Amino acid sequence: MACYAGGSATYNRQFRLISVFVFWFALPVFSAAELQTLGEAEMSEIDGAGIGLVFDNFTFSHGTDRPDADGNQSRIFRISGIKSTDGQEVDITVNHLYIAGANTNYGENLTPVNLGRLVNPWRIDVVDGNDIGIANKAVLEFAGPSKIAPTEGFDCMGGSAAAGSGSCSSRPATDSWIGERADIGMQMNVAVGDDRSANLNIHAKSAVIDGSYLRLWGDDQRQQMAGQFKLNFYSPELSINACTQDGATCGSRITMSDFALELAIGNSLQPVYFDVDGNGNFILEVDAIRAPGAGQIAANGLRAGSNAQTWDFYEDYYSNPELRSNLSIGNFSVGDKDFGTARVQGMLIQHLRIQTKDLAP
Repeated sequence: MACYAGGSATYNRQFRLISVFVFWFALPVFSAAELQTLGEAEMSEIDGAGIGLVFDNFTFSHGTDRPDADGNQSRIFRISGIKSTDGQEVDITVNHLYIAGANTNYGENLTPVNLGRLVNPWRIDVVDGNDIGIANKAVLEFAGPSKIAPTEGFDCMGGSAAAGSGSCSSRPATDSWIGERADIGMQMNVAVGDDRSANLNIHAKSAVIDGSYLRLWGDDQRQQMAGQFKLNFYSPELSINACTQDGATCGSRITMSDFALELAIGNSLQPVYFDVDGNGNFILEVDAIRAPGAGQIAANGLRAGSNAQTWDFYEDYYSNPELRSNLSIGNFSVGDKDFGTARVQGMLIQHLRIQTKDLAP
């Protein structure tokens, strides 16, 4: 069963949402006189019931800290309530945040973009954990468009990629098609007391996040929320620079061409855990891997002579590319100075703990 809902609305922040595609992969074939709560085992048997989202002709632009032509102060996004180590108020202001079509000239000329496709939408889903290596769990999944066969998809990086050139479903813009790759940018500054910094500008051109997802479930042993986070981020150009608050003077632009990030935090063997301590501080932890048992590995490291189950466990952990993170930059430059390529490949997070601290006196 599938249904499609379309409509159009324009808001004063240039937010347009023309279509939302909603579909259900599977529905129960039975009915009952009353609703009943599903147990963990029953929830784990749910297979692919979810919601898909597609945004057509989408443009989002949020505010600026400068008054408009009539002297009215525009709406901005501001984070306050933070203090520095010496007790001064810290104010973080996001002056401009935008998501728009290609060729925006760093947010100056905003045009629409499509996010997702009807054949490959953004998804909110409940998946059977047994299908993804998380035994007997119902897993909540938030996901971008999936990657597809390279013979059918588009080069994730190429701004003019043709069909059959790569594994990304999102298509680049052409003269006749606005495409599904967004220009994304943000301008922000930080004030510590009365000292406000220059504006920091971050821009990504023709960005693609196909294959990204966040999966969440409950861990019975630790009594915590567990998850997997996969972020794929591809952009022909990711840049950072700083300007004076009025935008009149800017420093050298740091440009990373052909930027590709494939970040994996948590997996079925080693989830990432979310918690809050007694003082209200947030904790994110990837715990050390749990040993598979008492099986031994042969001195020569080969499967022959080793406990097969133990050997297979470690072979999957150390050789599975889905568990590893990669970063590739085609060219790193500052102003007119080039520093060449940079690459971090095959990084495996074996233990990680991030905990916030209250530094206010």
